[in-house]
Amino acid sequence: MLDIKFVRANPDIVKENIKKKFQDEKLPLVDEVIEMDQQYRDAKTRCDYLRSQRNTISRQIGGLMAQGKKEEAEEAKKQVTAMAAELNELEGKEETLTEEVKKRMMVIPNIIDPSVPIGKDDSENVEVERFGEPAVPDFEVPYHVDIMEKLNGIDLDSARKTSGNGFYYLCGDIARLHSAILSYARDFMIDRGFTYYIPPFMIRSNVVNGVMSFSEMENMMYKIEGEDLYLIGTSEHSMIGKFIDTTLDEEALPKTLTSYSPCFRKEVGAHGIEERGVYRIHQFEKQEMIVVCKPEESAGWFETLYRNTVDFFRSLDIPVRTLECCSGDLADLKVKSIDVEAWSPRQKKYFEVGSCSNLGDAQARRLGIRVKNKEKGNYFAHTLNNTVVAPPRMLIAFLENNLNEDGSVSIPEPLRMYMGGKEIIR
Repeated sequence: MLDIKFVRANPDIVKENIKKKFQDEKLPLVDEVIEMDQQYRDAKTRCDYLRSQRNTISRQIGGLMAQGKKEEAEEAKKQVTAMAAELNELEGKEETLTEEVKKRMMVIPNIIDPSVPIGKDDSENVEVERFGEPAVPDFEVPYHVDIMEKLNGIDLDSARKTSGNGFYYLCGDIARLHSAILSYARDFMIDRGFTYYIPPFMIRSNVVNGVMSFSEMENMMYKIEGEDLYLIGTSEHSMIGKFIDTTLDEEALPKTLTSYSPCFRKEVGAHGIEERGVYRIHQFEKQEMIVVCKPEESAGWFETLYRNTVDFFRSLDIPVRTLECCSGDLADLKVKSIDVEAWSPRQKKYFEVGSCSNLGDAQARRLGIRVKNKEKGNYFAHTLNNTVVAPPRMLIAFLENNLNEDGSVSIPEPLRMYMGGKEIIR
């Protein structure tokens, strides 16, 4: 959510930003917000004046009565009563205007970084850099579910009976590999100075509204019936929410956190749920990284975060590339975003395994996350998040890049200690 003062002072910049995101239907909101904000400020000014006058006249009534000026006192009382009625009406107007302004401000997109490429959708995202040499083996690489089934590592049919499409049972060495990847990711981030967390897996609606846009919430979040609780779609939701209505000491920044959680997503939209596969599913687990920092440090942390993911995948010898999200592919709260994509030898192309986002002060403004500064005054923090790894999606890249011609899967050295010393899965 933008600062209303910024919108008031820079309507053309806000409108141009909306155009860059190809959301022209939102252009009228800018003028509506400015007009309603002016009405609110006029009502507030009038309210302040009426309160001042009411207090002054109320004090005079006692003096008039003491002087025996009963008629003047009664006339003054009528003035106070009229003022009270007008105040009541104006206060109601203030409340209504505040809600209407907020409703519109919540859907006006954040100002994107000048470096973001302009494009309508993800087809216009821009490759930034490649890491590692993508290779295609001499033998055919089967579909990832076929690899898992041959290793007795997945049962989709039973999951379909218990839960429907978009769920799975992992078992045996594949289940162990899944846990090994998460354990390695945890320790990888701890070794880089991040504090490890396991957060709540459900959050209240005020936190949901603080961390994401309404359209994202509708397409992603599962609501608990009869409760003001939602299942998280990523641990970022809980971890940013941890700081709601908090004023942080500037000296204590940055907050660098890494968190594990299961994630639950409706996955409503064009992509849908896979009938047979674990790329787009309703339930998965993830290791995340979150940073809360000063505004001038967020650009540096953005690069650090996505490079952490690159380094993690390269430590397992999986080729990756980074892809900058264009303006039309950015969620409304994001200032800048880069996806990390892993190489698929079967598809002979890269696919998304992580996403790094700088949200500026959008989440902090919605959630009331401030930083204490005695000289300049308190200000809103910047928040960032990025995926370290999200199996089972990452298992697709792992299995394809470590598959041997006989159907076995090699285990890279960093994972062996989490696999009981195993070097290969047969």
